[in-house]
Amino acid sequence: MLCCLNPACHNPSVPDGEKYCPNCNVPLVILRNRYRPVKSLGGGGFGKTYLAEDTDKLNEKCVIKQFAPQVQETAALQKATELFEQEARRLQQLGEHPQIPTLLAYFQEDSRLYLVQQFIDGQNLLKELQQQGTFSEGKIRDLLQDLLNILQVVHQQKVIHRDIKPENIIQRGDGKIVLIDFGASKQLTKTVMTAQGTTIGSFGYAPLEQMQDGEAYPASDLYSLGATCFHLLSGIHPWQLWKSQGYGWVRNWRQHLQQAVSEELGQILDKLLQEEYQQRYQSVGEVLQDLNFQPVIATPVLPLASTVIPQSRASILLAPQGFLKKLSKQNFNFRKILLLGAAITLVGTQIYGYVRYGLFPTNPISIIASKDSDVFLKRTLTGHSSPVNSLAISPDGNTLASGSSDKTIKLWNLATGEEIRTLTGHSHRIHSVAISPDGKTLVSGSSDKTIKLWNLAIGEEIRTLTGHSESVDSLAISPDGKILATSSYDNTIELWNLATGEQIRTLIGHSDSVSSLAISPDGKTLASSSWDNTIELWNLTTGEEIRTLTDHSNRVISVAISPDGKTLASGSADKTIKLWNLGTGEEIRTLTGHSSPVDSLAISPDGKTLTSGSGDFTIKIWRLK
Repeated sequence: MLCCLNPACHNPSVPDGEKYCPNCNVPLVILRNRYRPVKSLGGGGFGKTYLAEDTDKLNEKCVIKQFAPQVQETAALQKATELFEQEARRLQQLGEHPQIPTLLAYFQEDSRLYLVQQFIDGQNLLKELQQQGTFSEGKIRDLLQDLLNILQVVHQQKVIHRDIKPENIIQRGDGKIVLIDFGASKQLTKTVMTAQGTTIGSFGYAPLEQMQDGEAYPASDLYSLGATCFHLLSGIHPWQLWKSQGYGWVRNWRQHLQQAVSEELGQILDKLLQEEYQQRYQSVGEVLQDLNFQPVIATPVLPLASTVIPQSRASILLAPQGFLKKLSKQNFNFRKILLLGAAITLVGTQIYGYVRYGLFPTNPISIIASKDSDVFLKRTLTGHSSPVNSLAISPDGNTLASGSSDKTIKLWNLATGEEIRTLTGHSHRIHSVAISPDGKTLVSGSSDKTIKLWNLAIGEEIRTLTGHSESVDSLAISPDGKILATSSYDNTIELWNLATGEQIRTLIGHSDSVSSLAISPDGKTLASSSWDNTIELWNLTTGEEIRTLTDHSNRVISVAISPDGKTLASGSADKTIKLWNLGTGEEIRTLTGHSSPVDSLAISPDGKTLTSGSGDFTIKIWRLK
């Protein structure tokens, strides 16, 4: 098939061999005797876009952008021409990035300019919104992570996109996000011409400085990103609000949501959507810091019968945002090993942190050890290129596993700090890792919606488990090593046979993301916390819901069960910790003192000490009795 390239025509596709368009009688052409246009993809007054085939590459699909403006006004035409060429230069400059289309050719033919670029096989997010409905918070977080990483590269190249919106974001078949349209030739049909110059951007998504003064900064792209997230969360085009409220809509955007978002994400969107660009985030790195500072669910406690900590040394130091919940007795006489990340200072000792993105470019894992009354830095492990979100220590205390946003898992010799190997296979960041009680199997959960099982000894992937429709955030393995529990942003918990990988059942009861899991030492009870402000207790054997605990006034972020199986602790965004009788579900008491959400909890092996970490940058140590 061949498509007419006359911009004034409706561009019918005609069979090969035809020489003239049956609609407009214009000759049909193959550009440069190589690029065969096969279908019009639409366009505006400054040109059209066509799906094409590259005959020099076995008819590989590509995209032709045609510049054929229908205006005669000299200044506007000159500006449009500059922008079209600018798009080609930007693609040439940025096209090495795997999530930005590659420029294939730029040339003039028949008095028209043409740009040929890589074809992205996928669907833009506006179409996805129309087909599947509003996005969940988990999906927005994943989108932000992907887009911010792309924008960081773009801005480092001194390029401002200036037209970020759902139509310009494509999700490929492999789940990856691709940012398109780095020129404004198409968007010029929707811009405002002012006496000061030509303002570029799409109504509703473009910030004040672009629409009013024609200026753009990195913070301008970040505003457009915030408006895009709002559109996908609410289903409401920001232009609809802008028409009646101007930029005033950004101050009350929450009231248009169908479902509330967390305080943390809300604060990020608040700062992205500031009307004055000076009040917004000034760089992608700042947004990534706050985005990755959101609660990262630590690996649940595995049985600690083999771990002995003297009563006088039972207190545990843990860093906020995803505490290591595993302690192991070591041969070098240290009584406690803590693997931490995101730089905080505690009692004069600097403890590196693994969650706050960008504070340390190497994303180190630090081993903090205590001997007698001293606490000191034993060793720092470097190798990950993005935040380390979860850690697990093998039962024999020899191996450390670390899961990272760089999509890898690293295995380390805990005694020497040497990297043993890197495990790759996940296509998105890894949220949680856990090791089976027998030390043979490593389990990882990822934003790619899968769970992977690995042979810990040789590092080979055993199998991939699929069943969740959103990011997998928390893992728990039963004390006998037979059952794996996983939780997700899709509001469900899946139970699996760890040995065979077979799905046992799905637990449905929460109405929002399930943030954390804990299994009682006797293996009978599963506790799950959720952003729906509740904790559910389940019979792990039958999958039946035992009871719902509802006294928190905000989302519940973390749960932990005492070694004797009698006490459940829960940490919440309401800034409190609640202690519950696990057997009866009765609330024992509420602990207050944190000034921000309580993100993680751990209970010492003797059951006497509870530690809590919070977004207020503090760790609190409590006597459970």
